[in-house]
Amino acid sequence: MKKFMKTYGVAAIVLVIYSFVKLPVLRLDFLSGISMLVVFFGLSGVLDMMFDRGEKTSKIAKYNFTIAIVLIVYSIAAPFVVSSPILHAKAYRNLIGEVKESEFAKDVSPVSVNDIRLVDEDMAMKLGDKKLGEDPALGSVAKLGKFHIQNVDGQLYWVAPLVHRDVIKWITNTDGTTGYVMVSASNPQDVRLVQEIDGKPVKIIYQPEAYLLQDLHRHAYLQGIVADGMTEFSLEINDAGRPYWVISLYENKIGYSGANVTGVATVDAQTGETKKYSIENAPKWIDRMQPESIIVDQISDWGLYVKGFLNSVISEEGVLVPTEGTSLVYGSDGKAYWYTGITSSGGDESTIGFMLVDTRTKEAKLYKQPGATETAAMTSAEGKVQEKNYQATFPVMYNIFGKPTYVSSLKDKAGLVKMVAFVSVEDFSVLGLGETKEEALRSYRDALSSKGNDVKFENDNTVDKIEGTVTRINPDVNGGNTFYYLTIDSKQEIIFNATSKVSKELTITAPGDKIKISFEKGEKDIVDIIEFDNLNIGNVTDKKEEQAPKANTEDKQVTTQQ
Repeated sequence: MKKFMKTYGVAAIVLVIYSFVKLPVLRLDFLSGISMLVVFFGLSGVLDMMFDRGEKTSKIAKYNFTIAIVLIVYSIAAPFVVSSPILHAKAYRNLIGEVKESEFAKDVSPVSVNDIRLVDEDMAMKLGDKKLGEDPALGSVAKLGKFHIQNVDGQLYWVAPLVHRDVIKWITNTDGTTGYVMVSASNPQDVRLVQEIDGKPVKIIYQPEAYLLQDLHRHAYLQGIVADGMTEFSLEINDAGRPYWVISLYENKIGYSGANVTGVATVDAQTGETKKYSIENAPKWIDRMQPESIIVDQISDWGLYVKGFLNSVISEEGVLVPTEGTSLVYGSDGKAYWYTGITSSGGDESTIGFMLVDTRTKEAKLYKQPGATETAAMTSAEGKVQEKNYQATFPVMYNIFGKPTYVSSLKDKAGLVKMVAFVSVEDFSVLGLGETKEEALRSYRDALSSKGNDVKFENDNTVDKIEGTVTRINPDVNGGNTFYYLTIDSKQEIIFNATSKVSKELTITAPGDKIKISFEKGEKDIVDIIEFDNLNIGNVTDKKEEQAPKANTEDKQVTTQQ
C-alpha cells in the first residue's frame, strides 16, 4: 500500500507540474485531457518499476502501461471516427450557421471619405515603432505587441500594448510595461502613446510575453477558465481607455474538432481581474469575439461541403471558397464584421460575391455581387502606376456612390502611403487614383461616370444638398483640366469647385443663377461638388417644353380654319 501511494503520489505531483506548464483543457471534447491521463499512467508504470526493483514487471505497472497504450491508440483512432469530414461533412458545413442572402446597398451604408481607412497593420506598426523610438529609454525595455483595430468613441484605431522584449526585461520589470499605442486608421498623423489614464500610470502586467504567474494564458487558466479552449488574446480598451485582454472561449462541436466560440473572458491588464461572459451578455465595447481563424475555417467548410465530402474532392460541383485574405470592416451601426470574397472552385480573378460575418454574434450574410477579387483589385491599382513600383495594401470594401468599392493605399518601398486607390468591385478596370482620399474619390467618380455607371446619392447619408444663388464663379486651368470655383449666398464661407465632367451647365453658369448642388459632408474651405444643377437653365428648358405644345395647337387651329 505504501508503494502504491508513493507511486501515484509522485505521478500526481508531476501531473500538476505538467498542467501548470501545458495548461490542458479539462473537458471531454479536447484531446489535451487524454494526454494528461497518458502522462499520469505512463509515469505511474515507470515509477512502479523503479520502486519495485524486481526483475519482473509488476501487475500494477503492466496495468498502467496498458491503460496508457489504450489511451494513445484511442487519441489516434477516435478523432477519425468522431471528427473526420468524410463522415461528418454536413456538420462541418453547418458550423457557420444559417447564411442569409442580402443586398449590398441595403445593409452596407455609404461611408464618409473622412472615415476611409488608409493605415493598415504594417503601417500602424511602423508608426508605432517611430513613436516608441521618441523615448529611447522606453524602447530599450519594451516593444510593441500585436495591433488590433477597434472602434474607440466612433473612430477606428489600431491599438497595441507595450510588451516585454525578453525574459531578462521581464525579470527587471515585473511591475509591467508602461501603456499602449493608438494609431488612427484614417489619419497617419494621429499616433498616441497612452501611459496615463486620469492621472494614474497604465501598467500592462499580465501579457502573453510575461512568464510564470504573469503569463496571460496561465493567469486566466488559474483564475478558473480550465474547461474552455482559449484563443485570440487581443488587447482592447473600454470607453474610459482602460486596457483589457479579450480572450475568445470555444468548444469543439464535432468530436475533437469543429471549434465554435461560446463566449469571451476579459482580463484587466493591470489588476488581473478576470471575468467570463457568454456571447449575449458581453460588454458592448468588445468589438470582436469571433476569431478570424475560426470564422475563415467555418466559411471554408460551408463552401467546400455544399454537396458532401466526395463532391468536394472529385467533381467539385457548386463548391465555393473564400478568397485569399480577410479584413475587418465596420458598418454604419458601429458593428464589426469579418469580410471575405467568395469565389467558385478554380476561380482566378473573379468572385461570385462576398460574405460579412458579425464578429460578436456570428450572423453571416452572403452578397451575390459578381466582380473582382481583392488580389485583382490590388494588381489593377499597382498597374496604373507601375513605373513608381508602389505596393497596394490589402483592400477594404466600402459603399461608395452606391457601388461596392475596394479602397487600398499605395505605399513606396519605405512603407509610406503615397497614393489612394478606389477600385470598382464590379469592374476592376474602373478605378480612381489620387495623392489624397479626396483626389482619388473625384477621379473614381469621373471613372464611373465615363463608363456609363449611374452614380447614386439618394440614400447616401454622407452627402449634403443645398440650394442657393451664385455670387461668384471663375474658371481655373490646372493640369489640362478646367476647374470652376464658385460661391453661393447660402454658404459664403465655403468655396465650391468642380469640372465640367460633373455638369456641362457649369460652363454657362453666371452670377445670379440659382443652383442646387450636392457635396461631401464634413469638408471645409474648398469643397468638391458631386452633383450640380443650374435651376435657371432647367426653368428655361421647362418653359420651352411647355410653350411647344401650345404652338403646335395654335398651328392646328389655323389649319382647320383655312
